This record gives sequence, structure tokens and C-alpha cells, in this order.
Amino acid sequence: MVWYLGTVSYVSCYMLLSTLLILLNLAFETCQQKEEVSFESSDPKFSIGPDGSLYAEQDVTNLTEPIQFMVTARDSMGKYIWETTVKLALAGHPGPTLFAGDGVYGGSSHNHYQNPRLITFPRQHQRSSSNGLRRQKRDWVIPPINVPENSRGPFPQVLVRIQSDQDKEIEIRYSITGAGADQPPNDIYIIDPVTGKMSVTKPLDREERASYHLRAHAVDINGNQMEPPIDLYIYVIDMNDNRPEFKNQVYNGSVAEVSKPGTSVMQVTAFDADDSTTANGLVHYRILSQTPHIPIPNMFTINGATGEISTIASGIDREKVSQYAIIVQATDMEGSLNFGLSNTATALISITDINDNPPDVILFCGFTFRDKDQPHTPNWNAVYRITGGDQMGHFAIRTDEITNDGRVVVVKPIDYERNNAFTLMVVVSNQAHLASGIPSSPSSSAAVAITVLDINEAPVFPSNPKIIRFEEGVPADTTLATFAALDPDRFIQQTIRYSKLTDPANWLKINRTNGRITTTAVLDRESPYMKKNVYEATFLAVDNGSPPATGTGTLQIYLIDVNDNVPVLVPQEALVCERSRHGYPVNITASDLDSEPNAGPYVFELPSYPSSARRNWTISRLNGNYAQLKLRIPYLEAGMYRVPILVSDSGNPPLSNTSVLKVKVCPCDENGDCTVIGAVTVAGLGTGAIITILICIIILLSMVLFFVVWVKRREKERQTKPLLIDPEDDVRDNILKYDEEGGGEEDQDYDLSQLQQPESLDHIMSKPAGVRRVDERPVILESQYPVRPTVPHPGDIGEFIIDGLRAADNDPTAPPYDSLLVFDYEGSGSTAGSVSSLGSSSSGEQDYDYLNDWGPRFKKLADLYGGGGED
Repeated sequence: MVWYLGTVSYVSCYMLLSTLLILLNLAFETCQQKEEVSFESSDPKFSIGPDGSLYAEQDVTNLTEPIQFMVTARDSMGKYIWETTVKLALAGHPGPTLFAGDGVYGGSSHNHYQNPRLITFPRQHQRSSSNGLRRQKRDWVIPPINVPENSRGPFPQVLVRIQSDQDKEIEIRYSITGAGADQPPNDIYIIDPVTGKMSVTKPLDREERASYHLRAHAVDINGNQMEPPIDLYIYVIDMNDNRPEFKNQVYNGSVAEVSKPGTSVMQVTAFDADDSTTANGLVHYRILSQTPHIPIPNMFTINGATGEISTIASGIDREKVSQYAIIVQATDMEGSLNFGLSNTATALISITDINDNPPDVILFCGFTFRDKDQPHTPNWNAVYRITGGDQMGHFAIRTDEITNDGRVVVVKPIDYERNNAFTLMVVVSNQAHLASGIPSSPSSSAAVAITVLDINEAPVFPSNPKIIRFEEGVPADTTLATFAALDPDRFIQQTIRYSKLTDPANWLKINRTNGRITTTAVLDRESPYMKKNVYEATFLAVDNGSPPATGTGTLQIYLIDVNDNVPVLVPQEALVCERSRHGYPVNITASDLDSEPNAGPYVFELPSYPSSARRNWTISRLNGNYAQLKLRIPYLEAGMYRVPILVSDSGNPPLSNTSVLKVKVCPCDENGDCTVIGAVTVAGLGTGAIITILICIIILLSMVLFFVVWVKRREKERQTKPLLIDPEDDVRDNILKYDEEGGGEEDQDYDLSQLQQPESLDHIMSKPAGVRRVDERPVILESQYPVRPTVPHPGDIGEFIIDGLRAADNDPTAPPYDSLLVFDYEGSGSTAGSVSSLGSSSSGEQDYDYLNDWGPRFKKLADLYGGGGED
């Protein structure tokens, strides 16, 4: 059983007049690779060599249409025969143009696809062997099907025709499977199940998918497989439909100035989505333009294949051009401007600075600096050095970081009297070394002349501070020293005058003209104005220049100590137990304002007078500065004792002083601590004083007790008072009863007679016309109000208030009185009209019994309207 793969294919060849021109190669595969195969052509115009090469045996330049003939292949044993069909067309012949292979590469003839011609698979004739076995046929490898992308149609376009050699005997149904058929992307390829024509349904895009693998199936109408599936490989042939795309529209690179030709600068890269194995995807680079054209228009070149930009000429100078802009074009089809697609990008090349320009000094003393290199880089930054004319280091040069200018500054005082002029040698260079190969000196130099101007300088004290030494106790009017100043202005005769600036103890004075210093008081080393035995005073020296200049000098007087202060006993008071076996001895020492050797070690002694001192006490030496005082006798009555002690220092001669130590003798406990009673006794209080203190304490306690009792009694009295009391005694919020209202208005300028109870109605009748109110108080017994309990309970307060309110409501004697009100006649012709003219809305059906619930004050209204006659 053989598959037939029909294809619409033309093999394009150039037919020359020469014979034996190779047109194409035909290859067959056998089961045995070493088996030789012979070829035969059915057309005598063509022959086939042993290697499968096809030759033209005669002139075929007059061909007007494609030629089709059969090629037969036989093995050396004559057992097997293969056949195939070859179709040739003259190059340039109108119609579809085909390249090597069995696929469709172009052409749009509708009839061509509607009527595909078959390329019959080689048929293998089987012969019976002597042993009766039949050798099975061998399948051929199906060549791939090539389909160009972006075809314009019409669609569907027939690609191949699948045919089984059994279709004449059995009704065959063809189908295809795989990606592009029944798998995503679906329905790109379809097949006619009856004729086996496989077609493409839409234009293909190689950049989306470059190949497809399908399988063709042949089954009968019952679905039984009639042929083994065959693999179909479809390759989408690339068309030049994509422009090269640069990764960046602007590329930034740099190259140092004065670079040699061939120096790499940067690389640009463009990508073409077309097939990179064909000319469609091969990108070629070129430079379209360079801006600026300095010094020449072509300072750079580009590698057409890699896109690497490099220098091609010398003369790159950053001081002339700091940046170049280059337009780079990328073209596919290997750079063919006729067929290729192009795109452009911009390459910005910055020229980096090198130190190829030495600094140039234009003006000194205020140095103006000029350097053509890039500002604010080591190649431009100036470094100034003074190489001569300043042996003492009076000057330095500071560089302005912004302008790069130099400024000469004075770093060490200049004395006009020593040097009144300088000539400085200044050298300026860059921070970076000058680039090699630059024919210039790396630095510039110049001479700077500086003239020193004289000014009036302040007088100077040669010794400052001036130190002198004296023993303390120097009397007043003693000359200590002459503290004179010198005028540094040697070329000007000036007079100096002196004065005192500071003198804390006011011990000194200075002669105005010669600076002689004398004392005005005795110098005492122990004065609080002394600091570490030194007394310090300051003086001024002022010349008569214009303007005057003032110098300051310090005089330090070191006073040597003399033994002029007696020692003083420390401490002044002590505490000792009355029995010598208890307690501890008293440690004593001395204090002396003098310093060594006029202070310690000290000598402590008990004087011979009074005799009780040595009889009761004894002193033992501990060391040079301390001694111990303790009882000599076993027992001494408690009390305050004044013990005289003679203290002597170590001066020459020594000074002595008798100090009194107040010793408090008291009873002590077993631990040697003074008891409380003993402490009181020691304090020096007699029996009378103690009794007086106790009486005062008792009186104070009695007063406190009396005050507490009075407060308790007062509280009890407040609790026993009735509820309605005088507000002056009880300011709490209570219900108060008053006999008349309006008492608070008596201090105002009001006529209160209208509000008071009249004695009779006579004075009312004699008054002018107007409304008068007469309230009459009933002459009956007053109601009894509830009395506040002696010790009220907080819960009874509410009931107490309700009882009081109920008593007040039922008290007819409480104002306002329920009595007849007398009104005067208003007269006639009132604009308001009569009140009796107001109609009543009551129809007699309204119930006024609720007035009985309002209390006694509405009793009459209840009787009139509410039927209160029951009472």
C-alpha cells in the first residue's frame, strides 16, 4: 500500500545552451545504505547521473511552459523499482516561482490551487522470492511543506493533496490533527475529507509561530484506519515584514578627548523580529549624520555588523566640542537600501576631559585663573604654591572653589619694623597631572610684590605676665616693681601713659608716667583675693598715637607665708560619758590659716590653771596633727564643762593659742551612747526649767481637749434645734416661714403701703380712683407645723418636707389670704369693653371636680364650678 503526496510545485532552473547542465539532485533511500541505485528519465531531453544529478541534454531555452517527466530508480539486483515525477520550468517563466524543495513558496494563481497536481510517491514493485516470502515496501520521508507568511489569499489556499492508493477500491475519508488543526490555534489548516486537499485558511505570521506539526489520517467510511498516519511538517517562510528596533532611542556614551583613532566609544543594538538566519533578519548599521561637524564631519565610524561605534579621526577636543550627536541607522536585508527596512536612533557621545591644558595665571593678588579644561574637575581645579620670598611663612593662598581664583591671605602677623616689603614666587598647577604627550608645561608661575603698610601698634609689656615674690605683710607705700611697656613703633616717637585696670583688693597703685607700682595696704596671704598664694592685677599702657593704641599687662605677686596666724582647736564641742569605762575619747586637732611649715604638726597641752583641767582630764598624742582627750578620773558628774587646751604650731617662732573645748558629760548606756535624760541634763536645763516646760505642755494639751469638747457640744446643739430656726444660726437650705413679704424692698425707694395689711378701709375710700387690693388675714388659730426631729434620719427628710408642704397648703392664715378683693370703679367708655361681654364656652357639661384635687387654695373655685357643696 503506497501514499501519494501530490504537490503544486515547480522546480525553477536556469536552462543554458550548454548540455549536461546540472539542474537538481534527486535522492532516494533504500533499506541497504550501500546498495547502488540507477536512474532513468522518461524525457530524452534530460538525463540523471549516478549521484541523482539532473542534466539537460539539449537546448531547452525555447521552453514556453513547464515540462513534466517521470524518473525511475532501480536497485542493482533489479528487484525494486521507484518512481517519481519531476516538473521543470524555465527561469523567468510566468507563473508560480518555486525554490528548492517540494513546498509552495509563492504564486497566487487560483486555478493552480484548485487543480493541484500530484507528485506520486515512488511505487515499489514486489516480487516473490524463491522461498515464497514477500518483501514489504519501504515508506518515504515526506518533505516539509513551506508556506510563506502574510499571503494575500484568496483563502483557503490549497497546499497539498493527500491520497491513498486504496481510494479507487474503498471510499476513503481524510483528516488532519495537531496544533493548527484540531488543537489551538484551531482551524488554521483544514482538509477536504473526500479529495484530501489540505488548505490554509488565513495569512500566517512567522513571528507568532514558525512551524506546525500535523498528522494526516486515512480511514474508511466506518472509521477504520486504512493507512498508518503520516507526519506533515509545515514551515512558515519568513517575509521581510518587521523593521529593526533599537533597544533605546537615545544611547549615551563617552570618550576622552585626544583619543587615538580606533578607540571604542559605545555600542548600539537593534533587534529584528524576522528570521535571523535569512537576510530578512540580518541588520546592518551605518552612521547617517554627525553634529557638529567639528573638526571634520566624520569623526566616528560604526561596525556594520555589531553596532560598535569608535573614533576614526584624531582631533577630539573637549574645549571645542563637549558632545557629539550621531544619528545611527539600522537596516535589515543586510543593509540593502532598496529592499531593506530601516530605523534610526541617536547616540550622544560626551567628550570627557583630560588635563591637556596647563593653568594660566592672568592676574595675581587676587589671582585670576584661566584653564580651558572642564570646570570643577581635577583637570581644572587650581593648586597654588608659594615657592619663594616668604621664608617665615607669613602668607598663604586660598583657592575659591567656585571661580578657581586665588587669594593671598596673611596667616602669621607681619611686623612693619622688620619687613616692609615681600616678593613672592607663586606657582599654579592642576590637581590632576598633565596628560602625557601634551607639549606644554604642567604649571605656570609669576612673581607677586607685596608692600606692608605701617599702623600704630599697641605698647607691649616685655614680661607678660610679670611675676614678683614678696613675704606677706608688706606695709603700705612699698615699691614692688616697675611695670613698663615698650612701643613697637620704632620709627615714631610716642609717649606711653599707665593706668590700673583690675585690682581686686585695691592693694596697688601705678605711676602714670614710669609704671612704678607701690602698695596702698598690707599684703596678706590669707586674704580671700589670693589664689594659690598669688595675687593678680592688670594694668594698661596707652600711647598717644592716632588713633591711640592700648596694651594690657598682668602683674602676679607671689606672697611667701609667714607665721602670723595662731592655731585654732577643732572641734569646739564634744560629748563624753560620765564614767570613763563607758564611751569613747574625743579626737581633737587644730586649724591654722598659715601654710607649711608654719602650721602642723601641733602640740596639745592642758594648762596648769585651772587645776581642775589637769585633775579631771588628760591628753594623749596620736600623731602630728591629732590628739585624744579623755577623763582622768573614773566618774565625773553629768553636765557642761569648759576644758582649756593650749595649742602650738610649728612656726619659727611658734605661735600658741588657748582654746576652750565645751565638753558635755552625760550618762551613757552599755553601748556608750548618751541617754535621753542625760542629754537633757547635759543641755544645761535646771529643774525649774524642766518643770516649766512640762506645765506648758499640759496647758497646751488642755486647750486642745477643751476645743474638741466645745466642737462636739456645738454639733449636738445644732442637731437638737427645730427645723425653722434663725437663718443666722443655720444657713442650710430649710423651709422658712415669713409673716409678710416684701421686707427686702424696705431699703429701696418704693411705696410699700400698697402691699401691707391696712387697719381699716377708710383711707382706701379717700384715695383717687384706681384698683386697690385688700387682703384680710383670718382671725383663727394658726396651723401647727411639724417639728424637726432631734436626730433626723436621712430617709425622713423627704417625709418631713412633704408634711411641711401639706401643713402650709391647709393653713388659711398663710398668705395670700383667701379674702374679698375690692376694686374701684373703672368708669365708662372703656375701649377694652366689658369683661362680661366675653362669652363662656362652658355648656354646663364640663367636669370641674378635678379642682378639689388642687388643694385648699382652689376650694372656692371647686365649690362654684365643681360641685363642692359636699363639704
